[in-house]
Amino acid sequence: MDLKGKVVVITGASSGIGKSLAEEFAKRGAHIVLGARQYVKLCEIAEVITKTYKVKALAVQLDVTKEEDCRDFINQAVFTMGKIDVLVNNAGISMRALFKDLELDVLKQVMDINFWGTVYCTKYAMPELLKTQGAVIGVSSIAGYKGLPGRTGYSASKFAMNGFLESLRVENLKTGVHVMTACPGFTASNIRNVALNKDAVSQGETSMDEGKMMTSERVAEIIVDGLVKRKRDIIMTGQGKLTVFLQKWLPSVLDKLVYNHFTKEKDPLLK
Repeated sequence: MDLKGKVVVITGASSGIGKSLAEEFAKRGAHIVLGARQYVKLCEIAEVITKTYKVKALAVQLDVTKEEDCRDFINQAVFTMGKIDVLVNNAGISMRALFKDLELDVLKQVMDINFWGTVYCTKYAMPELLKTQGAVIGVSSIAGYKGLPGRTGYSASKFAMNGFLESLRVENLKTGVHVMTACPGFTASNIRNVALNKDAVSQGETSMDEGKMMTSERVAEIIVDGLVKRKRDIIMTGQGKLTVFLQKWLPSVLDKLVYNHFTKEKDPLLK
């Protein structure tokens, strides 16, 4: 796929991987529609993209948990840009609490953002993507292949996202619409800072060493390269590839490895 002149719509574009994706696509000549709740921040990013890369950039306030917001977001993209070539479902939130301790609203909020946000935006973008024979990208996680302790809601949402995108891919084998699932490893961003605790409130502090993680810029570069090459699934790290392999062939061994890994967090939930 040649990205020059394409229209790329990105949710969760105000920070982290979403912001880096907007910059990476723009760098390659694509016009960008950015959606997120933080409208002022989006406008600032759009302005920088327009000046730096000489492409069009549109900021639209968006709460992906609201179906009407997702519909209006897609409609605004089409009205302003004339078409949609790529939809990137990137908006997401994490959580950190043992299931026995958490309020059920934690799981509901995570599912509403990570899963339903993907469904809503994809539903309203599909008519346009069918016209352009475009692409749907889901920014998922290794947590969508292996359930992680203390992240029941997050893993559930990513398993659901992966299943949804896989079904969508099969449905569109003959339409020309490409579907890609991208699973970064642990990425340095604010997702763990805003992760919900057991009371459905942002925990405010990461439980991991962010300095040893992939940068959001590198993740964005891999995702865009994968789209250009029309890859179907991207597992970005050796640790992630090993996790997927062990989950398939040695799941009980992986259970123990994952448990031990999460006992090494700061203030671990597992002892």
